[in-house]
Amino acid sequence: MRHLLLGLHVSCCILAPVVAADFPSTIATVKQSVVGIGTFQKTRSPAVRFVGTGFVVGDGRQVITNAHVVPTLDAANLETLGIVIATGASFEFRPASVAGLDREHDLAHLAIGGAALAPLQLGEPGQLREGRELALTGFPLGMVLGLHHATHRALLSAITPIVLPSLSSGRLGAGAIVQLQRNAFDIYQLDATAYPGNSGSPLYDPSSGVVHGVINMVFVKGLKETAITSPSGITYAVPVQYVTQLLQRKSPAAK
Repeated sequence: MRHLLLGLHVSCCILAPVVAADFPSTIATVKQSVVGIGTFQKTRSPAVRFVGTGFVVGDGRQVITNAHVVPTLDAANLETLGIVIATGASFEFRPASVAGLDREHDLAHLAIGGAALAPLQLGEPGQLREGRELALTGFPLGMVLGLHHATHRALLSAITPIVLPSLSSGRLGAGAIVQLQRNAFDIYQLDATAYPGNSGSPLYDPSSGVVHGVINMVFVKGLKETAITSPSGITYAVPVQYVTQLLQRKSPAAK
């Protein structure tokens, strides 16, 4: 058993964060702020490749996603990183640049140009307790199902250290040892089903749309393919305080 990161390779005004009064209204407003993360390469078919989910914060030109979602670009063939804005049956690709990386907490901060998008409000640290009902919105399986927002309910089942104990020393691989050498931090364990493509989805309050975390991995039973065929129903999210810390950095940095 292991964990699978959820990446999938397949004006000058500052806008006020969106807030809604009930769950259906919250979904409608949150969807305005949730975007796909992808790359564009003119000579490729299809030219746009979806790699994960992100959401808009700050002044409407800042996007948060997972660090593991951001791909290594094929610079020689002019591959460009950007966001994918779903607009019904069509979508718009807008170039983006990496403004900051926090690999320790699996977060990335992207900057975009053009008209500002509707941002989501970030919550304060320490607001969540186990048993809290939450929601996530993203693009499970990405363009395989079409670029349509999908929303799932989630229950905060535990606040647990990021490094989970191995069932035996034989399963303590190089990746686990590297994590043990890092500073431990708590992560949200959710009773929720997420899929490849949900990486970078916002975890938010169903009544207000305030973001409390970022979806980044699922617990997998057996091979990684079972994340789709036999989902475990256990999903993890990075707490929002690490997003706030990343946005406060003055220059790009990787930890």
